[in-house]
Amino acid sequence: MNRIFYCSECKEYTLKKKCPKCGKKTVTPKPARFSPLDRFSKYRIKVKKEKGIIS
Repeated sequence: MNRIFYCSECKEYTLKKKCPKCGKKTVTPKPARFSPLDRFSKYRIKVKKEKGIIS
């Protein structure tokens, strides 16, 4: 099964983990799944609040 990846530098989609144009690492373009059993969500929320990403 192939996954689609996104290069934030070139703004291109690819099936490779490295961008064929610039050679940088690609990322998954969709957000991670939400789980109500996530044990670490409170820490991520705390860090986002400290950085001012969320209020």
